[in-house]
Amino acid sequence: MTDPERRQAAGVPDDLVFRTKPELARRMVETALDADAPARWATGDEVYGNPALRAALAGRGLGYALAVAKTHQIDTKAGKKKAIDLAVTLPEAAWTRISAGRGAKGERLYGWAFVATTDQDLPGQRHLLIRRDITTGESAFYRAHSPKPVPLATYVRVAGIRWSVEDDFQSSKELTALDEHQVRRWTSWHRWTLLAMLAHAFLAVTTAHAHDTAPPDGLIPLHANLPCLPWRQAPDLVMTPRRPTAGSRSAR
Repeated sequence: MTDPERRQAAGVPDDLVFRTKPELARRMVETALDADAPARWATGDEVYGNPALRAALAGRGLGYALAVAKTHQIDTKAGKKKAIDLAVTLPEAAWTRISAGRGAKGERLYGWAFVATTDQDLPGQRHLLIRRDITTGESAFYRAHSPKPVPLATYVRVAGIRWSVEDDFQSSKELTALDEHQVRRWTSWHRWTLLAMLAHAFLAVTTAHAHDTAPPDGLIPLHANLPCLPWRQAPDLVMTPRRPTAGSRSAR
């Protein structure tokens, strides 16, 4: 990003500047909300749990469950505490076993608890959400926020949605070759990524509609053992993109 000659050779726009992942996320969320995209919640891994993004989401009226490290400092009435230090002081009665959603091996059951906190004078309800593995006892932590009071199960549902995002990335790589571009220029990379994401969205929507459509007489409904992998429901729609050769225009 700091080498003008390489930027020009790759076709990177002149007005493009480096931005961190939380900054990119904030701009994408604001663009979506300004376009009236329906959204009430946001979630993300530890990269996105920073104060500026939390404030931006709360300022737009969104609830969130953003992962943070176990050493993350939490403001409490007793002063700043590490997330892990708050977790180990909770009594057993504070924990509730709730599923974070279905996974490849069934329901993802964990122990969950939340602790009321303060956070930058943000509006609404603010909590430290804690997930505990029921086998190993290992904990994970989230900064959680809601414009109005919600039960623990709502925060858990939002935090669990992040697994579906990971599934989407994996299936887009397998189904539409999101990660198999062999290009060296900005425009070519943008085109490849956009088309791969559009194709993946098409497969997902087609699969969802297929489940709501009655099959023709004599045919059984579409079904799959792994509903998160849409190529099993719509094999005729999946194509392997032709890899660009060294001399092709797409390779340039």
